[in-house]
Amino acid sequence: MKCSESNIKVAIGGFGAIGKRVAKALDDGLANLELTAVSAQDRVKAEAYMAANFARTYPILPLGELAEVADVVVECCPADYLAEVAAPVLAHGKTMIVISVGALLANPQLTSLAEQHGGRILVPSGALLGLDAVQSAAVGAIHSVDMVTRKPPHGLNGAPYLAGRGIDVAGISEPVKLFDGSASEAITGFPANLNVAVALGLAGIGPDRTHLEIWADPGVVRNTHTIRVKSDSADLTMTIENIPSEDNPKTGKITPLSIIATLKRLTAPLVIGA
Repeated sequence: MKCSESNIKVAIGGFGAIGKRVAKALDDGLANLELTAVSAQDRVKAEAYMAANFARTYPILPLGELAEVADVVVECCPADYLAEVAAPVLAHGKTMIVISVGALLANPQLTSLAEQHGGRILVPSGALLGLDAVQSAAVGAIHSVDMVTRKPPHGLNGAPYLAGRGIDVAGISEPVKLFDGSASEAITGFPANLNVAVALGLAGIGPDRTHLEIWADPGVVRNTHTIRVKSDSADLTMTIENIPSEDNPKTGKITPLSIIATLKRLTAPLVIGA
């Protein structure tokens, strides 16, 4: 891709299934956007992947150094690393795109940093839909937000909530409700699965007041979320069935596409749903 001083410089924090997809889109070329660096746990594998799949190779830097070479940093790493990658970005008044939305609840200092230094935290829609409509309803009065998530059992493997209770969903033959509570409670037990619920909460009446059910359902092959919102301006009912990523069944294929769409909105002359 041809580089320009006017391009927005973008770095990717994390080089797994999501990070690779976003980085490849930037390498292929997105208008007025330029990939400048990535961060990866395995430098050798990352370099080999770029050499085989990208038009060029890019610097591989520690998470904390990405802010030095980018205007925008995209977080695509495990939630535990959010503060490490985001704090320098926001302290420099730059833009942070976050997909580990649940980790924002555990790191309120990041929002404070953004406020103090003129930084921005952007949250893509990810595997959810209708966040713009929920935000619009929240300008008025939202009475209730309910979300039901159904996932194939293997898509819930490794969840701390299940491990802590000795729950094995591998052999179930019918739907089982695993959780019934608030989005803020769910994210600690399902950190790799329910960022969508926290995003819904932040868009609406808050994670504490967003009611959530989580089901392990052997009858579904896609990660499915159904949202019902009651408000003084509109009642909303929305369902999305996400096709799981081949590389990581906990993540929908649409998640990296949502990040790419968010990046494109940064420079697009026409923006829909702002």
